[in-house]
Amino acid sequence: MLDLSKYSSIGAALYDAVRKFSGEICLIEADRERENHRLTYREFEERAKPLAKALQENGFAAGERASIIMTNQSKWLISAYAIFHSGGVLVPLDYKLTAVQQWDLLRHSGASVLITEYPIWRQLSAAADRRALCSNLRLMLVTEAPENADLAGAQRWEEFRAAGEPALVKRERADIASIVYSSGTGGQPKGCMMTHNNYLEQCVALTSLYPFWPGVRYLSILPTNHAIDFMVGFFGPFTCGAAVVHLRTLRPEFVREAFAKYKITYVSLVPLVLKNLQKGLMGRFAELPPGKRKMLDLLIGVNKALTKSHPQLWLSRRLLPQVHSAFGGELRTIIVGGAFTEPQTLQFFYDLGIPVANGYGLTEAGTAITVNDLKPFRADTVGKPLPGMEVRITNPDASGVGEVTVRSKTVMAGYLNEPELTSRAIVDGWLQTGDLGHFDAQGHLHLAGRKKNMIVTEEGKNIYPEDIEGAFDSLPVKELCVFAADYIWPRRSMVAEQLILVIHLEAGQSFTAELRQEIVERNNKLLNFKRVHGLVLFEEDFPRNASQKVLRESLKERLAAMDRATAIQSL
Repeated sequence: MLDLSKYSSIGAALYDAVRKFSGEICLIEADRERENHRLTYREFEERAKPLAKALQENGFAAGERASIIMTNQSKWLISAYAIFHSGGVLVPLDYKLTAVQQWDLLRHSGASVLITEYPIWRQLSAAADRRALCSNLRLMLVTEAPENADLAGAQRWEEFRAAGEPALVKRERADIASIVYSSGTGGQPKGCMMTHNNYLEQCVALTSLYPFWPGVRYLSILPTNHAIDFMVGFFGPFTCGAAVVHLRTLRPEFVREAFAKYKITYVSLVPLVLKNLQKGLMGRFAELPPGKRKMLDLLIGVNKALTKSHPQLWLSRRLLPQVHSAFGGELRTIIVGGAFTEPQTLQFFYDLGIPVANGYGLTEAGTAITVNDLKPFRADTVGKPLPGMEVRITNPDASGVGEVTVRSKTVMAGYLNEPELTSRAIVDGWLQTGDLGHFDAQGHLHLAGRKKNMIVTEEGKNIYPEDIEGAFDSLPVKELCVFAADYIWPRRSMVAEQLILVIHLEAGQSFTAELRQEIVERNNKLLNFKRVHGLVLFEEDFPRNASQKVLRESLKERLAAMDRATAIQSL
């Protein structure tokens, strides 16, 4: 691994990495049965340099912002390398957002360059009204466009090249490296300004517990714009000489094949995918003949007893060879994050000899705050603070539960163009996470719910209730609000978080079957992770200020006086 203490920027570290590990495989891109690319670090650099040179010749300067909207593929990482090499600021956006949301974030970020795929560009081009508002964008590069396609002012990524050696533009650790938006942002944009120092320090901390080296293969399933995969599926592996495997399809059968085909060492998942994987394995186990199932259960029990204090991969692979061969026989750890993972799911995999590095973090803190170091394995916690992380519990109650606050070199510089929001989030250098928790005697953090009005889905999506209200705005009711149920009625749990719709009817209006049906229909049009799960009929006027803005805290207090079990109607 590179000694990252010697570097002042991501670009400088990547520049040395591609030279130090020039002969090693750095990137494999596969699409179903076909392998599109298998690049060494030298070949990767040869593809990135002409792009960096062309960007510089087109006036792309230090500190200028460039956005990438792509699925996981080699061109994502090549483009990011070129941006950092040129001293630019990366703005990675979620390709699953709508065109309107993407245009709004492009405008908010101030990006002057956009690099995207042809299908995404077609959707963006169709939202002409939003595009017209994004005057900051001056250069659009589109990958894999058909030969005769009308690119609506964009240029072909494959043809945007220049000869010669691009300058490595110097950046300092305190400079902004990336602007990362919370997933699913649809209301007030929250662009986390991450510095080069944030990423360099986070990489050192993570690799001290879970090291990479040449020959390691990381399966990239999470979108690369996600904070976890950017670090663990790009910057971390590259500074260690490891290889990243990208799949252009995430159909389960091809993901399963990839583990064995590419001898995967590490993979990062969100809890929902991990639970689905667990269900699949449990289904296969249930189909075994009684005798084989009894033997399997016996071997799982033996493995559980012998690995209680710490993982012993060599032993687990001998005891349960068929299970481990299904994962390629080289899998060392599954990394899970982005949302709370149920302890029984973590224990299930550990009992099979497949450790899960369960952690807790948020984008504002540079991805990870705590992680389970497996010394010993604990399924009931989110682990201990990473090296360099100061974590404390603020205003604890009698049981020790209070708000989790964090101070470290990985905490963001602030929210883009939002000084007031930043001052509320970072107080005297301490990041206010909005999550509740406590430490046990062994120094492990236990999460106990949320202080803020939001939920995090099992897919790792941050959902802010205010962003959902637009779907119900024109309902024939007097007023409405959306809340996280646990924000109103805390449960000391982060499992099965749900949104509720609170409505106040007009005087004399009754809640009819037709109104319920309209709510259900509108709800079903939302993406599954954004849907409300319950309805509360509130009989009073919502409290409002002089400008008629709903006072959510006051409304929350009135709702909290109601009994949760009887107040919430299912939809």
